[in-house]
Amino acid sequence: MEHCKIKSLVLGPLATNCYLVWHQETRQALIVDPADQAGRIAEEVERLGINPVAVLLTHGHFDHMMAAKQVSTAYQIPVYAYETEAELMADPEANLSYGFAGISYSMQADHWVRDQEHLELAGFDIQVIATPGHTIGSCCYYIAEEGVLLSGDTLFCQSVGRTDFPTSSTRSLILSIRNRLFVLPEETKVYPGHNEPTTIRYEKQYNPVVPYCK
Repeated sequence: MEHCKIKSLVLGPLATNCYLVWHQETRQALIVDPADQAGRIAEEVERLGINPVAVLLTHGHFDHMMAAKQVSTAYQIPVYAYETEAELMADPEANLSYGFAGISYSMQADHWVRDQEHLELAGFDIQVIATPGHTIGSCCYYIAEEGVLLSGDTLFCQSVGRTDFPTSSTRSLILSIRNRLFVLPEETKVYPGHNEPTTIRYEKQYNPVVPYCK
């Protein structure tokens, strides 16, 4: 990665990876999946000396967006999410906040993105890749020039996102991984929503979903 720096914060009740992604020259930053604990995110932003310009959500489950409103307000920055995720984000039962956390949380994005859209943010060209399956509006953010994929809960290290939630689809998830992610350069570094980073090469060899992607 020539210009991209990434810091992971494990936040919230489900140990979600919130990523601070910044350009080492401009110091502008993206906050990806601000799961919870807005104060801790702010502390790390200050420690790193970076300037947030946007919040990116990979999908609308509560454990990936509980601090999104606070972070967006604190830094006066917009929230981006995939266009088909609006209904789930607005529904506390569908976004699992009611069932998992016993709270009623909902929100909407400022910008709804589309498949293959390119976002020019923080000095990066970020490609939106629609990856329905974990939720209908799950997406990944791909920074080709840096070899970085922010995969949310679509693809994990030796695992994949659950498909027993509202709007989930096992078939869609497999197709998303096979047709949208496994076609990326094998050296692409994958930063998932939970657990440790991996690469496309490693997952094509060792992920349990591989036999279903033939």
